[in-house]
Amino acid sequence: MSSFPRAFAAFALLISAIAAPAAAQEADASATRHDQSAYPQSLQFGQDNWFYEGSDLEQERAWVFGELPNGLRYAVRYNGVPDGQVAFRAVVDAGSLYEEESEQGYAHLLEHLLFRESKYLGKNEAFSTWQAMGAQIGIDANATTSPTQTVYQIDVPDASQEDVRATLRYLSGMIEAPVLSDENVRDEFPIVLAEKRDGDSAQRRVADAQRETFYAGMRLGERAPIGTLETLQGATGDSVAAFHKRWYRPDKTVLVVAGAVDPIEVARLIEENYSGWEAPANPAPDPDFGDPVAPDDAAPSPGILPPLGQVTTMVEPDLSPALGWTILRPWRPVLDTKVYNRGLMRTTIAQSVLNRRLEARARAGSYLYAEVRQDDTYRSSDQTTISIAPLEGEWEKALAEVRGIIADAIANPPTQEEIDREASELGVAYQDYFARRGLRNSSEVADDIVGALDIRETTTSPGAVLRLYQSALPGFTPEAIHDATRELFKGKVGRALLLSDRPGVGDPVALTRALTREVAPDTGARLAAAEVDFDELPAIGTPREAQITATGAQQIERLDWGNGVSALIWPKDNEPGRLTVKVRFGAGQRAFSADEVPYARMGELALVASGNAGLDNEALDRLTNGRKIGFDFTIEDGRFVFSAETRNEDLADQLYLFASKFVYPEWDAGPVKRARAAGIQGYRSYATSAPGVLERDLELLLHDNDPRFRAATAEDFENTTDEEFARVWGEILKHGPVEVQVFGDFNRAAGIAALNRSFGALPPRDPLPADTAPTTVPATAPTSTPIKVTHRGPSDQAMAVVAWPTSGGVVEYRKARQLEVVSTLFSNRLLEALRQRLGASYAPQMISQWPVSIDNGGRLMALALVKPEDVPAIFEEVDAIAADLVANGPGEDELAKATSPLRRMLRPETLGAAFYMWQLDDATFDPRRIGQLDSAIADFTLVTAEDVQALAREYLRPEEAIHIEIMPEG
Repeated sequence: MSSFPRAFAAFALLISAIAAPAAAQEADASATRHDQSAYPQSLQFGQDNWFYEGSDLEQERAWVFGELPNGLRYAVRYNGVPDGQVAFRAVVDAGSLYEEESEQGYAHLLEHLLFRESKYLGKNEAFSTWQAMGAQIGIDANATTSPTQTVYQIDVPDASQEDVRATLRYLSGMIEAPVLSDENVRDEFPIVLAEKRDGDSAQRRVADAQRETFYAGMRLGERAPIGTLETLQGATGDSVAAFHKRWYRPDKTVLVVAGAVDPIEVARLIEENYSGWEAPANPAPDPDFGDPVAPDDAAPSPGILPPLGQVTTMVEPDLSPALGWTILRPWRPVLDTKVYNRGLMRTTIAQSVLNRRLEARARAGSYLYAEVRQDDTYRSSDQTTISIAPLEGEWEKALAEVRGIIADAIANPPTQEEIDREASELGVAYQDYFARRGLRNSSEVADDIVGALDIRETTTSPGAVLRLYQSALPGFTPEAIHDATRELFKGKVGRALLLSDRPGVGDPVALTRALTREVAPDTGARLAAAEVDFDELPAIGTPREAQITATGAQQIERLDWGNGVSALIWPKDNEPGRLTVKVRFGAGQRAFSADEVPYARMGELALVASGNAGLDNEALDRLTNGRKIGFDFTIEDGRFVFSAETRNEDLADQLYLFASKFVYPEWDAGPVKRARAAGIQGYRSYATSAPGVLERDLELLLHDNDPRFRAATAEDFENTTDEEFARVWGEILKHGPVEVQVFGDFNRAAGIAALNRSFGALPPRDPLPADTAPTTVPATAPTSTPIKVTHRGPSDQAMAVVAWPTSGGVVEYRKARQLEVVSTLFSNRLLEALRQRLGASYAPQMISQWPVSIDNGGRLMALALVKPEDVPAIFEEVDAIAADLVANGPGEDELAKATSPLRRMLRPETLGAAFYMWQLDDATFDPRRIGQLDSAIADFTLVTAEDVQALAREYLRPEEAIHIEIMPEG
């Protein structure tokens, strides 16, 4: 249950930026005063609590900790972001590593069964119960099973006292007393099997092979949370109950609650609901997960590298070549102290120095990607993993280059300049974390505790983290970072897996030889010191004073310079430290002809990296070092978009960086070569699963096979040239109006001045070329039989897709908002029908897409990953749901379930800037967007049954549906 997509994921992402009132942000556990004599007896005060035992880190005072006599522990805090939300986490310290051979998959199966029926919740009542509280199933009510933990997570958007009381009670019944009958196991089995089928792919095969190779001889190498078909088929009520009895115990359970709660009252409720849970007299000891050990025949490695044990090579014709090489050390619990954390920071700096060198070589086109990463893996291994994506057929060359760079890092200390560069980047991250401390939402702070529990560590406040970093700075010396680097490559054993796309490219003997031969340190990968300063860069042009007008929406203002560039600004201080800049320009996908399709994908990968203002990517990195400056790039249906999260002190330079791309673009060949290789290698992977084929072909299938909407093939990428890349993107950057949005925590006067010097100084923009595609796109006509495409993945995996065209643009945008409710309501019915009732699909969903910048192309689309033989029945079920909504509309109760979460989240007093930016995309191109802002919240939340039925009659007519089936080959 760990991967359930929301019907409107993009919408959910924006909602996550909701802020709390300032007063709520400042509140903590002391907000409610109590007579201490009336405190629950389980509370632990001051330094004496279970969570910080053995640690000298500053304790987060907002948290209240306690432990019941039966061993159950808890952590509770008040948190006001977002206002009213309460996050509940029930953590059971047992996952797939706790299973016996015959129980593989039981931890995950049990996770499912707890939601099916339990002491206080009847059959299939759990999800509907939390839906009634406003929770979205799969997002706000969900669970995850890992090798070491099972975590039940409930987020109630606007929890009343009764919601808090009820949730704690329901969770107690689920964890302590689920109904584990043969019938429930039998009914849940198809759902678990559907989840297993959803994950089957070439990528899963590679992940399994890597796990089995890296952790050979350890439990982690022998068990995956999903289990095996044989053990799941053999599960009974009694056998699952035995696993539950052994590991679901109060001494292995922790409750975490964060949100709009009185912590003392929650502690009292925990005592009330969980004190009666009896601990076993003779609890089962935790299993031995095993340690990594070098086999007797391990190949000796040069230098300080450990002996090389298991190596595996495998062929997946549809995947890009990859090489993973790991160095394993036994995992042991640590005391989470200041000294320990300063050491972690030195390790972080050591990795960052090395990874920057590896990235610089990748930019030159030697390989696509390489990274060194240290991890504590499921309490089984402390390991350093080197991941390499070689160019096709060049794995030995790529490995040799990476090993040479690593050999230099082992042999020689880094320069102080390299260290200072990475320390500065780390410092910016910690400063930003501190600046946004008042914006940390309840789910985030609860999950911090959950993550710390898993690796037996603690958490501390953003301020304490920043102070710890500042105290660690004097220790970031070349000698200390060199020592940390060398420690990364020490271990008990090394193991590796080589993935190739065709037979004969590599074998275990060749891989062993390549990993164990001596290599000379490659000092040429070191990055020479070079000062780069914004003050030395060319001016954009002559600054213009903007004409400033009030929009009439909130306190948002519009700036115009008369050069084809306009801006919306909103200095807003309810989200301290959060500032977003977005630049929308040009025609987006409409700008490309059929012959230029590969350049679109290459642009997403290489346009920013190609450089600007006389600087290549490396120089840009230096320019922005120690600053919070970003440069993301996406292509929409009708616009190109630059975006970044920044801060007030970096705003002027962020704006310069974006604006200079339009007048001083650079065309460094390295990133283009890299993007071309990535395109060639990546295209094949689409065919390995039904979801991959959907991603590859959906736009083509829904746009009447117009070649402008096809996915670029490997041959397309092979035929691209650097010169044509520069021509295509050079023309795009020259043409069309530009819209800038600056929303968040910044100084208005300074921001306007910076805009005048950057975007106000751009030369007048040329209009879009005459051959730009129109703002209407071709649409596929409904067919009497499903459109069929095939994939080369698992033979038991298919996908059923039903799409109904809607519309696009600004004129009827109110419908776009209301259709979010329709899609949520439809998704709820699909979930009930296909997952909970039929067990045919693990994560069916309906999504709504409505492009703003073109006049059509929107769609409602139902998706389900199923067995091939179930596809016709899925089409019938989807068509029946649509027909019923057309004929009858929704019931009031189910409509409330669809709209209640939106009502709870979309309160004007708590909305952040991200929501308004989304709703004002293209507002300077079409002022009607401004006028639509006033009704935004009502359009999302005040949707009636009559509105839903009217939209169903307009868009869900059966004669307008397009059916697509993605079936296995053969």
